Amino acid sequence: RGGERVPVPPLFQLRDFLLVYNRMTELCFRHCVSNLNYRLLTGREETCLDSCAAKLVHSNHRLMSAYVALMPAIMQRRVSDYEASAARASQSSAEEGSATPTAL
Repeated sequence: RGGERVPVPPLFQLRDFLLVYNRMTELCFRHCVSNLNYRLLTGREETCLDSCAAKLVHSNHRLMSAYVALMPAIMQRRVSDYEASAARASQSSAEEGSATPTAL
């Protein structure tokens, strides 16, 4: 069929997502599940897990929003630092070239 193709995220993004997801489920499970004698969760455990996961997802969204907002400034500063160091390196190599006598 001629549907739109869904872009596949790079492997490192998938890996990062799975690491965050696994860490979140481990934290919430340790915090909320207290009795492993039953196959099903109690109502209290289920409510706790829902709340825990929602809090972690919300905090992750806030963190990513801050990251997205700050990243352009950080990248601009890195580019400026790189350009300044390249200019210094170019200047010092030019100075070395003019300071060394040439023998014929």
